[in-house]
Amino acid sequence: MQKGKINVTSENIFPIIKKFLYSDHEIFLREIISNAVDATQKLKTLASVGEFKGELGDLTIRIQLDKKNKTLTISDSGVGMSEEEIEKYINQIAFSGAEDFLAKYKDKTEAIIGHFGLGFYSSFMVSDKVEIITRSHREDAQSVKWSCDGSPEFSIEDAKREGRGTDIVLHINKDSEEFLDEHRIDEMLKKYCRFLPIPIAFGTEKEWKDGKEVDTGKDKIVNDTNPLWTRKPADLKDEDYEKFYRDLYPASQDPLFNIHLNVDYPFNLTGILYFPKIKSNFDIQKNKIQLYCNQVYVTDSVEGIVPEFLTLLHGVIDSPDIPLNVSRSYLQSDSNVKKISSHITKKVADRLHEIFKENREQFEKKWDDLKLFITFGMITDDKFYERAEKFAMFKNTDGKYFTFEEYEKLIKENQTDKNKTLIYLYTTDTEEQYSYIDQAKNKGYDVLVMNGQLDPHLINSLESKLKDSRFVRVDSDVIDKLIVKEDKKEIDLPYEAQTELRNVFEGATNGSSQYWVQFEDMGETAAPVVITRSEFVRRMKDMAAMSGTAGFYGDMPETVNLVVNVSHPLVKTVIDQKDKSLNDKIAEFKSQLEPLSTKLDELKKATEKKKDEEISQAEKDEMDDLNKKVEEVNASKAEVLKSFGKDNKLVKQLIDLALLANNMLKGEELSKFVKRSVELIKP
Repeated sequence: MQKGKINVTSENIFPIIKKFLYSDHEIFLREIISNAVDATQKLKTLASVGEFKGELGDLTIRIQLDKKNKTLTISDSGVGMSEEEIEKYINQIAFSGAEDFLAKYKDKTEAIIGHFGLGFYSSFMVSDKVEIITRSHREDAQSVKWSCDGSPEFSIEDAKREGRGTDIVLHINKDSEEFLDEHRIDEMLKKYCRFLPIPIAFGTEKEWKDGKEVDTGKDKIVNDTNPLWTRKPADLKDEDYEKFYRDLYPASQDPLFNIHLNVDYPFNLTGILYFPKIKSNFDIQKNKIQLYCNQVYVTDSVEGIVPEFLTLLHGVIDSPDIPLNVSRSYLQSDSNVKKISSHITKKVADRLHEIFKENREQFEKKWDDLKLFITFGMITDDKFYERAEKFAMFKNTDGKYFTFEEYEKLIKENQTDKNKTLIYLYTTDTEEQYSYIDQAKNKGYDVLVMNGQLDPHLINSLESKLKDSRFVRVDSDVIDKLIVKEDKKEIDLPYEAQTELRNVFEGATNGSSQYWVQFEDMGETAAPVVITRSEFVRRMKDMAAMSGTAGFYGDMPETVNLVVNVSHPLVKTVIDQKDKSLNDKIAEFKSQLEPLSTKLDELKKATEKKKDEEISQAEKDEMDDLNKKVEEVNASKAEVLKSFGKDNKLVKQLIDLALLANNMLKGEELSKFVKRSVELIKP
């Protein structure tokens, strides 16, 4: 028996391996089975080049669980190892046998998984002792047993093994006894090994016979050695892709369609990506794409290799050219990764364009489900935006779909304002904003539906990319100001009368800062009062809400414009009621203000050509006193007008009608509106 020390640079490496080599201890099974696959693939390669002349026979990798002895054994019928190879590849940590083999047979070898030579040592994370019983494929080879208890000490001795290959026997430690559970091993095999290229057997098949489950004695093969993405697209049907998707995601709805990746230059990349149906804007699940390296599962966190917007897709990507660290769980920054990412973006865009051209009708039917993916891509990836311009669509309130180019042609003549800016009108809620949509359509305008979760970001992006264009929500202003075709004349209501009417309407809102009263001449047939929302402020608040950071706009209270139509008969009635009810009081306030205003004008005229230091303190004090008295009179006048507005049922009714049209009248205020309505329509 030979004894010795494993060749390591530090005796502390074993504790490090045991605890920190891999973030998830269950990964040991993937690493050991991957080594077994490598050993089998090496044998097949040697046979293909004539260096192994024996029969390959059954190459199935077998996993055996012995709960009584607390062992887990992984056996293969691959190349096996001699004592010298154990010394080289096991005792010298990180001297990878796969790397050596690849260097020699790089043009002939089938997929070899291992690259680092550390995978085997992951077994010590879960084992008190690990044994290797192996026999080389070479003629007259002697079987060898290697044993180590997790210290740098090991032993090698002759052993008995009938055929070529390797058994790895793990003596599971007390803290890892979960890995002696059959269901746990099944779960891990399904996660890490379900698509490995060599058959893997664990347990036996069972079937129901005479009302009970019986053992058939046949190996239960846990993996598909020829998964869909390794096959040629020409050999596959739609049903094959659908079945594979259901196997990957049993609880999901059928996908919209798939993209089969098959690249061999300038890098190797295969895979199948699916566009899933998303139930709602907020039903977004990432980490659904599985990354494989030569059919070995690596991770489902693929942000580094798949563009962020495509992490919403489902499916599989397999590439031996993706650089991985020893744990094969994290991508390293590499030019290959960027090339692969760019290629996937191009492939997805090309496939979408192809579907659009081949069957636009079907593409339009799927657009509402596709929109989130494509919008995400257009706002985060300029190259994707350039490609997506050809097939990205606008949907209007009539349910019709247009490409960007088509829609520009549709609205250009009627929706270009006096500054030659093309105005895209849109709604975020066809029900709540119905009256505004209706007014716009009556003007001959077209209105887009932009109610997606990412549409606020898309609108900002489009405004920066579409020449001389602006997006305006239909409720952001009165209809005549949404698209200003010519300078509009001033309203026929003097400034003083506007101030008085503003006080009246402010009184009816109880002085709420939520409303900003404005006046427009919208014609006798338009609504007496309209609610509008500032496009800029509302959009900034929406963006702040989406980003999760309040900031200046996020902290601003919700405000709306209360636009009063001064030409409407009911508003004129309010003005008449105000004049009749408050005529004497208004006249009294005017009589108080006239001498004050006259004196102020005289003072201003006397001092307007003087520098500040030339104005006497007495003049400054007198001017301050006069201004204060004017403010007091105006404040008293405003209070009288607000009090009138607060008690005026017609004013309150006009405001509530505008609020009701915007679904903003609720609770107690809605109940008061109903009672007041009944009172106003009594015979």
